Amino acid sequence: MPAKSDDSGICVMPPYRIFTAAMTADATARQVRIISNLIEVSYRIFNGAMATAAGGEYAMRSIVLISALIAVGAAVASVLIAFSLMRLQGLPLGPNGLLMSVICPLVIAWPVSVFHLRQRRRYMAMHAQLARAHADLRQAHVRLAERASRDPMTGMLNRESILDAIAGEQALGVDGALLIVDADHFKTVNDTYGHQAGDVALVAIADAIRRTLPRGSIVGRIGGEEFAIFIPGCRGRAIAQVGEDIRRAVAATSFRPADRPVPLSVSIGGTHFSRNLTVSQALRSADRRLYIAKRSGRDCVVTQDDENRAAA
Repeated sequence: MPAKSDDSGICVMPPYRIFTAAMTADATARQVRIISNLIEVSYRIFNGAMATAAGGEYAMRSIVLISALIAVGAAVASVLIAFSLMRLQGLPLGPNGLLMSVICPLVIAWPVSVFHLRQRRRYMAMHAQLARAHADLRQAHVRLAERASRDPMTGMLNRESILDAIAGEQALGVDGALLIVDADHFKTVNDTYGHQAGDVALVAIADAIRRTLPRGSIVGRIGGEEFAIFIPGCRGRAIAQVGEDIRRAVAATSFRPADRPVPLSVSIGGTHFSRNLTVSQALRSADRRLYIAKRSGRDCVVTQDDENRAAA
């Protein structure tokens, strides 16, 4: 298709002339293949430069070197494309065209790639910082949840947490022993030696309980000087045996407020927490046996098996 002239008399080539020139009689099939190969090679060089820059970003650690690779690749690709387009039109690539093909990519690609890489690294640094902040937040959440579930004095589960834990075991169909442990004469210790000494006694009792319990037991402080214990799979005579082990461990604990030895003791009520009981029902049953132990002189264990005997 011949070129058209505008009002000024200057010859103007339509844009689509570049892409349809290969289909005209002026271009042979061989020329088309050569030009297509040149264009393909130029794109491969450009893509190779981009891939090298992206792959070597961490290795080279230099924005300048990466930008230089991109700019050089863009310049080479620009020269090959300009040469191919001029060849399609049957025109030579003169010095001015060659110079423009080299300078334009260098001028444009260099600052653009520098800006892009700087922004990319900045975003990566921000992403890493955000990831660290999220990790710190998760750890803080775990610590806060752990602190909220624990009794600050003894380190055991608090009332709400242990009741939730026992309810969770019950929901899974796990049966076992439920014990309520209450410190004897605790008010006398507080009144005689002060609340600080009472706190020391409470911690000593809690430590004795922890040392005695079988693996997998759940223990918590449910209020004042009372502790609740759930022992999965414990039933029958084993309930009374565990209670007696706890009572002996507490009795053997050394407690010397004002440098004077003071005996410690606990009363324990226990029951078998079967699958057909609710947590409230099991707690009431264990608490009833604890009351029997208190009424029977304290420093003893009352379980479901010996309730009638203890009451008598």
